[in-house]
Amino acid sequence: MKIIYSLLVMLFTVSVVFAGGMPVQYKVGSEEFEGYYISPSKNAPLVFMVHDWDGLTDYEVKRAQMLNDLGYAVFAVDMFGKGVRPTETADKKMLTGALYKDRERMRKLLQGGLDAAEELGANLDNAVSIGYCFGGAVALEQARSGANLKAFVTFHGGLSTPEGQDYSSTKGEVVVFHGSADTAVTMTDFANLTESLEKDGVKHEMTTYSGAPHAFSVFGSSRYHKVADEKSWDRFVSFLKETLR
Repeated sequence: MKIIYSLLVMLFTVSVVFAGGMPVQYKVGSEEFEGYYISPSKNAPLVFMVHDWDGLTDYEVKRAQMLNDLGYAVFAVDMFGKGVRPTETADKKMLTGALYKDRERMRKLLQGGLDAAEELGANLDNAVSIGYCFGGAVALEQARSGANLKAFVTFHGGLSTPEGQDYSSTKGEVVVFHGSADTAVTMTDFANLTESLEKDGVKHEMTTYSGAPHAFSVFGSSRYHKVADEKSWDRFVSFLKETLR
């Protein structure tokens, strides 16, 4: 009876994950984190998602659900820790700044997220990584780390390369969606990244949108730019169809 009960519990859990997604508790070392996982079916192609500087919020969940509706599984990683969802700018700067200064920890947390996704049955052999703003910079760190994913996609993310790093170990394609009116991440950063990728022989696709500011894809914000959001999303969806089989 215990075996039958355990199987029923497992089947129920899987059905919940497939139906509507769920928060995922996991550990990296002794630290607790809370990600989000949603999948339309077993072995669905995976989008590994990195949040903005306010942590994993309803925004990432909404994007994950949009991708799920298109047939993709999504694991949204938590880079700050369980329950850490900053609302004040000073706290956001402190949390992101600490990770920018400790790239080894950043990579460790990314790997911890990938491990958690794999334990849930996510298909890491058919996966891309994406990130928004801070998350875009993190996705590029993941690319430089040599992570074995098919692509690394950034929406209005940080584009600078830390001193001493390059893209020589990058295994997947790099895709950048950037607003040319972004004053936080400049067109000089955009051009420098393009040169770095070309130098290291990394296949890449770089797109800018006129008039689009930093954080142009954030629904409901004063920075939201409908044209840039819709065009970048459409290209991203087409790219997923081309890349994930």
